[in-house]
Amino acid sequence: MFQILLPFTLFDLYVNGVNQLYDLEIDKINKPFLPLPSGAFSFKTGVIVTASSAILGPLLRWKKNPVLAAICIFFTMTLIFPLSFFYHMKTFVLKRAAVFPKPLMFSVAFMSIYSLAISLFKDIPDIEGDKAFGIESFSTRLGQKRVFWICVSILESAFGVAFLAGLSSPFLWVKIVTGVGNAVLGSILWYRAKFVNLNDRASIRSYYMLIWKLLYVSYILLPLIR
Repeated sequence: MFQILLPFTLFDLYVNGVNQLYDLEIDKINKPFLPLPSGAFSFKTGVIVTASSAILGPLLRWKKNPVLAAICIFFTMTLIFPLSFFYHMKTFVLKRAAVFPKPLMFSVAFMSIYSLAISLFKDIPDIEGDKAFGIESFSTRLGQKRVFWICVSILESAFGVAFLAGLSSPFLWVKIVTGVGNAVLGSILWYRAKFVNLNDRASIRSYYMLIWKLLYVSYILLPLIR
């Protein structure tokens, strides 16, 4: 377990560290509660922690280009995370041949849809700071409300695909568990969306955290699809 958690933790620290270091001035407006903007960590400490966690990786500031930022999130969540950790666990931890099963392939397909919504949604609560720094995110270009409902629609389609994939399984218990599970997740997502106040940053962030929580529950359901 330690061999699995340590690489994941270090990689996650690096990704978040780079993001906070390069968006420090913007986060002073958008996310003043984070460790660096709040002053809990000094900039030097942030650099040391991030550099120590990194193995390789260019320090690129992609926030100014929403397309590059979306591509980065897409490939990280869709390919790098699931495939690299699966390969690491299979070959290094379990000492077995890396055969990619159907649940993993479907997880990649599911994440390709889900990560697209996350890459668009993440800038919705940051519109004030983005406008101040001249960053043309999808939210500043298209408007918060339009991007919000685009994201909700994309997420619902992800749960819809997972629902149909579960029903296609030859196993009855898989049909029931994944079908009901994804239907419930999609319903929660839609119900909560109706009460989001796009003029309240806290309300938007609360919904954004809900998106991640639903994703974590999906991590339990996805391996069951076969």
